[in-house]
Parts: sequence; C-alpha cells; structure tokens
Amino acid sequence: MQNPVQALTAAMLAMLAGEAGANEDKARAAIRKLVPDAEVESIQKAPMPGWYSAVVNGTDVYVSADGAHLMSGSLWQVEGQKNLTEAARAERRRETLADLPDERKIHFDAEREKHAVTVFTAIDCGYCRQLHEQVAAYNEQGISIEYVLFPRAGADSPSYDDAVSVWCAADRREALTLAKRGEPIEPRMCPNPIGENRKLAQKLGLTSTPTIVAPDGTVMLGYVPPLELRRRLDGAP
Repeated sequence: MQNPVQALTAAMLAMLAGEAGANEDKARAAIRKLVPDAEVESIQKAPMPGWYSAVVNGTDVYVSADGAHLMSGSLWQVEGQKNLTEAARAERRRETLADLPDERKIHFDAEREKHAVTVFTAIDCGYCRQLHEQVAAYNEQGISIEYVLFPRAGADSPSYDDAVSVWCAADRREALTLAKRGEPIEPRMCPNPIGENRKLAQKLGLTSTPTIVAPDGTVMLGYVPPLELRRRLDGAP
C-alpha cells in the first residue's frame, strides 16, 4: 500500500507534468498562430525560466510558457559569454550529420586523416570553386573533404541540373572537378539526393555555400585556406 508521502509526491509530479504539457501546447499554439503552416521540429524548456525553445522550419525561436510572446535570435549566457542558441544548433548539426549516410556525399579523403569536414557546396559559386582548387592541399593537411551538393538557386536552375548531372556521372569526383573548373559535363538524370540535400540544409539552418561543418557541428562560412582550416580544427587559439 502506498504511504501518504509517496501518494503526495506522485500527485505533485502528475500535476507538474500536466502543467508542463499545457504550457508546451500554449507555446505550439502561439507559433502556429503567427506561422500557420509552421513545422515545429522540436520544443523543450529553454535555459531561461518561463520560456520554451523551439526549432521551427530550421529556425530557433523562443516562446513564453503562457504563449503570449515569441522571439527569434540568439540567446546568450552572460557568464562566460556563451551563445546558447548556436551551441544548440551545433549539437543538432553534429547529430544529424553523424547519421547522414556516406552514400549521400562525394568524398575526397586524406591519406592520413586527422579531421573530416562536411562541405555544403554548389557547382557554380566562386568560393566553392576556390576551395575545390585546393582540395589536394586540404588532404595534405590531413583534412578529408566530404561534399554535400547544395544548389541554393533551387530546383529550376542550371546549378541544380549541374548538381544532378555530377551526381549521376560514372565518376562523381572527376565530374565535380570538371564542373567546378567551368568545363561542360554531360547532362544526366538518375535517382539523386539533391532535393533532400536542400531540405537538409534548411533543417540545419544553412543558407550559403560553401559552408564547412566541423565534426563538432560548428560552422565556418565561405572559403577557409587549408592551413587556417587545419589550425581551427586542431583547436589552436
């Protein structure tokens, strides 16, 4: 038979769980009131009391527990000057990319690998081409480059068609290198992940190319020279 203390504890926990569930429902309702077609990917208590943090269509937002207020942007922890929002994003990227099959990427692997980075790239962006021109230098620094094709211009663009043609080539590495040099490649069509890659980039909050994602989920935007990238990955100050 349950004693009175156990019964009271169980009742209080049930009450708190019910209150938390009601507050979460209010937060979800507030989001959908502002953005009716929003996809609420996740929602949980925020580091600041009385608020929830949510990921909505790949964007981090914060909603008050009563559903009255919503804000977007970065939440900073004053002590230590830590960007809590970016830390949460990095962890989501790390977890998501850890589950991304190797078959979705085009690999340029280092012989003596020290680090492996995921690079969201387009065929025709200037800095993407500059990065790829030095892919051998990255490999020499022990950095493997794992490309995810991400044509930002959309499905009805030449960049998207080129990405599909590269993916469908018999030798994807060679086709990608030729395409990034601006050389013509044979148009091809086959089952491909390019559309899914665009959705993945949106989910991870990535909007530009090249975007370099480190193993811990942190990002570096644009072209980073091989020596500098190795320095950052090694954690040099």
